[in-house]
Amino acid sequence: MNSTSATSYQTLPLIGRILIAAIFLVSGLGKLTAPAATIGYIGSLGLPVPLLGYLGLMGLELVGSVLLIVGYRTRLVAVLLAAYSIVTALIFHHALGDQNQMFHFLKNVAMAGGLIQVVAYGAGALSFDSRREVPVAGITQ
Repeated sequence: MNSTSATSYQTLPLIGRILIAAIFLVSGLGKLTAPAATIGYIGSLGLPVPLLGYLGLMGLELVGSVLLIVGYRTRLVAVLLAAYSIVTALIFHHALGDQNQMFHFLKNVAMAGGLIQVVAYGAGALSFDSRREVPVAGITQ
């Protein structure tokens, strides 16, 4: 492999992490700018303690997306975001007879799939994790 190919190969995981993290970052920023609407929506579904849910969701999306982008504790963050994607698909997008909800359900499942790839293969060379070994559930980089 020539040096251009090697550099491109090392850059691909970073690009992938940025692309996956973008939806969480944008969503978290949206929740940050419209807290009442988000808390109201969570409450309208009958979920307990909407304010606590809002704070947790916003924190996971904002902090998780940044950590995913920079590649810090990437496997752990990817596991958390994958689980979050599946849980939100089941809670918020379970009306599968509605084509829009079906799309959002499948989008969340696809995001979880991409994040599971990150769990399996790690953050790549251009990450904070590449500078040290990070054990997560028996997995090391």
